[in-house]
Amino acid sequence: MSGPAAGAFDRVAILDWSSAGVPKRGADSIWLGVADAAGVDAVNWPTRAAAAAALDDLVRDSVAAGARLLLGVDFPLGYPDGFGRALTGSEDPFAVWDWLTTRIADDARNRHNLRAVAAMANAAFAGAGPFWGNGARAEVPGLTRTKPAALPPGLAAHRATETAARAAGAQPKTVWQLAGAGAVGAQALVGLPVLHRLRRGHGARIGVWPFAPPTAPVVLAEVYPSLLAGAVAAACAADPSLVRDAAQVRLLASALLDLSRAGRLASLFAAAERDAAREGWILGVGAETVLRSMPPRS
Repeated sequence: MSGPAAGAFDRVAILDWSSAGVPKRGADSIWLGVADAAGVDAVNWPTRAAAAAALDDLVRDSVAAGARLLLGVDFPLGYPDGFGRALTGSEDPFAVWDWLTTRIADDARNRHNLRAVAAMANAAFAGAGPFWGNGARAEVPGLTRTKPAALPPGLAAHRATETAARAAGAQPKTVWQLAGAGAVGAQALVGLPVLHRLRRGHGARIGVWPFAPPTAPVVLAEVYPSLLAGAVAAACAADPSLVRDAAQVRLLASALLDLSRAGRLASLFAAAERDAAREGWILGVGAETVLRSMPPRS
């Protein structure tokens, strides 16, 4: 995973996703930061449907212009080893994407059934199942509000990439947690179907790393904007009116584009460990020093 094909991009987009159940703008909603030859910008959408349409346009525009696009998303692209096999009978990560896409309902007003689908997934496992964190008022049979005493046999709380990130001082949450500060499990449940439809619509023009080498015209990758927490905090302190989510996507998009221009982005792809091919990997984990080496610009 080295050389221009793996690390050279003309445009970098960073998506900050949301599992909100109603349309929402501003903090804790959907933001997309895009860095390219025109500069760096951030756009805010109130619904996942609007964001999905915009992502499709971004991919089409990039491909038509012959501009290689790295699209980073801030939710997990895979699950701990063993989950997909137990749920779908296959170790192919995209089998889970397909399973979710056929079950998740998510309308134009952000109304979704993710908690019910999490309960469906839990039913495939012994005990309470892996997913937990019902933040809704109504009880959801099969989905506990708090962390179960134990995970189903054979499932880990964290993927290898989250374990590596935590060892380096970051604090990514377990993919099983659906509610609470910093939780990303719910975002993945409503986000993976969006990416699955995007991937099906554009075929071989989209590759998903690390399930495939980062050599397609458009590469999807998992990111964790908190890896640049220091730069984000400084930017928000300098401009108190700046929405933190907007600062995150702008700074990470510009940092990754600058690394690409400097010929150093391939080292982030190369940092993924062996389990990444099944579980996924956060781009930048294992190469945090390289990621933070670019002077922040927003």
